Amino acid sequence: MLFPREKLLELEATRLAPYAQKARDTRGRQHPEPESPYRTPYQKDRDRILHTTAFRRLEYKTQVFPNWAGDYYRTRLTHTLEVAQVSRSIARALGLNEDLTEAIALSHDLGHPPFGHTGERILNALMQDHGGFEHNAQALRLLTHLEERYPGFKGLNLTYEVLEGIATHEAAYAPGFKPDYPGQGTLEAQVVDLSDAIAYAAHDLDDGLRSGLLRPEELAEVPLLRALAQEEGLELSRLTELGRRVLIRQLLGYLIAEATEATHRRVEGRRVRSAEEVRRHPERLAALSPEAERAHRELQAFLRERLYQHPEVLRERRKAEMVLEGLFATYVGHPEILPKEVQGRIPEEGLERAVCDYLAGMTDRFALEAYRRLFP
Repeated sequence: MLFPREKLLELEATRLAPYAQKARDTRGRQHPEPESPYRTPYQKDRDRILHTTAFRRLEYKTQVFPNWAGDYYRTRLTHTLEVAQVSRSIARALGLNEDLTEAIALSHDLGHPPFGHTGERILNALMQDHGGFEHNAQALRLLTHLEERYPGFKGLNLTYEVLEGIATHEAAYAPGFKPDYPGQGTLEAQVVDLSDAIAYAAHDLDDGLRSGLLRPEELAEVPLLRALAQEEGLELSRLTELGRRVLIRQLLGYLIAEATEATHRRVEGRRVRSAEEVRRHPERLAALSPEAERAHRELQAFLRERLYQHPEVLRERRKAEMVLEGLFATYVGHPEILPKEVQGRIPEEGLERAVCDYLAGMTDRFALEAYRRLFP
């Protein structure tokens, strides 16, 4: 039995929750083009994102620890895959469109520059007089302008809903995106945003423990971790490698379950019955329960104090500042040493924006090598 696109769209319409975004109701693409005979529009978008240069570069972009720190720490790519897994778990339980959810999740960090959030902060400061820099807006710029893979248009020509999902990540709407009307975005997009916070809290904790920058006995200061350890019979002062894995798994399971159940209660309690009602709702519907949200905030505060401000992590941040500031100043002062394709974008984009795009696309190791060549 074959399942062509028409059949897949029909199955979606009957199987998904009323508040899910159905692919048959897409607002479409900026440039009309034939759809795939055996994929829905959101499946096609997901596949296009997977094949971008920007997606492959995530493997060598920092999450917390740089790629060269070890083979087992999260990179921006593995973090993205974990966000996609968490998002799909919640989306399936809520009857949402998993293909749309996955497409948004896989693209949500494409605009991140090298060196994680430190790189984003530095580029924003360097670009203050030239429009600033924000990773969601940069992801939109990549997918609508910088990635050139088709002869008829720039970008990937993704559906409105995928672009909307990127634009509403961590914000009402990212600069550069003009929504049909103000709103909160689809529930699929909201779930990705929530899943991002869940995934990085759990996995940054895991990497912090693996690295030795966090000591297991410190975890007792976080009420949620202390409670989960007690439930599993784990002694935090003598946490084994297996115990660490059990603890992280239980933490993820708890947060995913709380997010799923709390979001369902909010949707049902507010009698939301369509994707349009989700968008127009005055507040976001995807959320943790108040108890889980409080516990999540306590965990995030612990990570900020003990991991993100650790001297070893701050040392890498200072290295990132030196590299990006040095490269930006040199390329702006001497654009003739830029690659020809970057020089070719200067008349249209402006010198600073062309340089910023070039730096934002770099991986950590490429940026370091470029800096070494300029400043041996």
